[in-house]
Amino acid sequence: MISRSELLAAAEAIRAGELVAFPTETVYGLGANALDPEAVARIYEAKGRPASSPLIVHVASVEQARELAADWPDSAQKLAELFWPGPLTLVVHKNPIIPDRLTGGLDTVGLRMPANTIALALIREAGVPLAAPSANRFTELSPTTAQHVRESLGDRVALILDGGPTDVGIESTVLAVSPPCLLRPGSITREQIESVIGPISVDASDQIGRSPGQHARHYQPRTRLVLARANELPAGRGAYLFVSVPGKAAQPIHMPADARAYAQRLYALLHELDAQNLDWIAVEPPPEGSEWDGIRDRLRRASAV
Repeated sequence: MISRSELLAAAEAIRAGELVAFPTETVYGLGANALDPEAVARIYEAKGRPASSPLIVHVASVEQARELAADWPDSAQKLAELFWPGPLTLVVHKNPIIPDRLTGGLDTVGLRMPANTIALALIREAGVPLAAPSANRFTELSPTTAQHVRESLGDRVALILDGGPTDVGIESTVLAVSPPCLLRPGSITREQIESVIGPISVDASDQIGRSPGQHARHYQPRTRLVLARANELPAGRGAYLFVSVPGKAAQPIHMPADARAYAQRLYALLHELDAQNLDWIAVEPPPEGSEWDGIRDRLRRASAV
């Protein structure tokens, strides 16, 4: 657990326009004052992120989220009451106080309240909402520990708050609220959302750019990652992540059959394997079911060429 002095130093750095990496329940975020265009620009520079890719804003309460929204539909309120704090980002029309730089020029903004005590304490102590994409270079593997952040961003960050490994392990579900459309799957499933607000669209082909993580290549380790069955493994030295059927790779790694446990382990394991100078990492295609949609999405983009 971080000390009070570390938290105060991080909050002061945020107010001064600097970048602070901090844990959330999903992955580590690269935080800056969401209301400061220059600080937001530093996030894009540090990550090498294109200006067209919007950032998610992290808040410490539903009330703070409402202040950042031009409108807050009943559906947003119902979802926030049920799933916040937690790994659900709601895309709503933005209040003009949100810089256009943060949203890629869009009139919408993604808002979420993280389920992590350090993240919430930092937002409250800083006194401002935090723009915070994952704390890594653009398109690379997201960090689930403070060490992952150090290895990816180095001295591009003023401070790193070390809260230990993250709990969820993959990025949040992103939902455009009006009209309701699932922009990025995650651990909060389509069925869970529909149980609250009714049917939602999952065809986001006309929504590209409204959410992070929609580039064809994303979440990629340095080592080549392929989706393959046990009898389709590449030649050379590699590792094979499987749920059902082991392969003959040098490193067959049995993954959890539970989607939440699988997600929690996935990125941390890929970071470990990335350090082994393998020729490839192969992953058995995940099982069917909406609880696996977020994992399936991340692996599809991680294996894109």
